Amino acid sequence: MKKPNLPTKPCPVCLKPFSWRKKWKRCWDEVKYCSERCRRVKTNQKHGKKVD
Repeated sequence: MKKPNLPTKPCPVCLKPFSWRKKWKRCWDEVKYCSERCRRVKTNQKHGKKVD
């Protein structure tokens, strides 16, 4: 797959689009967040912790 043809998704936390990565080859449908930081922020919001 060439770089311009990679699928993208919007991150539900930062709302920025992120592209497919080779390490997500088998689990692309399950990937929700663009980064570990966004995943942690979403988890902290569920528990009512204030996030800057």
